[in-house]
Amino acid sequence: MADFAPALKATLKSEGGYVNDPTDRGGETYCGIARKMNPKWEGWITVDELRKKPNFPKNLDSDANLLQQIARFYKINYWDRVRGDDIQDQHIAESVFDFGVNAGTGTSIKLAQIAAKVSPASGVMNDDSLKALNAIDPELFISKFTLNKVARYVDICKKNGDQKKFIFGWVRRALEGV
Repeated sequence: MADFAPALKATLKSEGGYVNDPTDRGGETYCGIARKMNPKWEGWITVDELRKKPNFPKNLDSDANLLQQIARFYKINYWDRVRGDDIQDQHIAESVFDFGVNAGTGTSIKLAQIAAKVSPASGVMNDDSLKALNAIDPELFISKFTLNKVARYVDICKKNGDQKKFIFGWVRRALEGV
């Protein structure tokens, strides 16, 4: 079965640290956790306290309590929703988890279901979906899943031109998981 710790480590590498880009729909973000989308996340209290101290935002990366809050957030809201502990292949689990963080767990599961030929692609990780993911060749799955992710990013940019500035980063992230 897949392990959460290396999946989280890889995702946090992609998510980066503190960002407050006015064109990002999530607004203020730390380790991929957007304040607009997650205003009740307990970590924002810690971030706001550390903002008052010297060396902000670099001081965020060394706060042990904040790092635990981040891990708990990702485990409950992403890893558990994609049922990462029940996926046998680490690479598949990491890819579905990471894309869930980037695009939402429902979208990630739905594109994973399409790649694994689960019908209907409901966006809910059910037993049939797990069975298909655990039976598919990992390289084949990752290839199909990556193409699905890239197609979704292109579609986002076609629908909303101001998101085009993110496409190269999104595609790079998708390809890093191949």
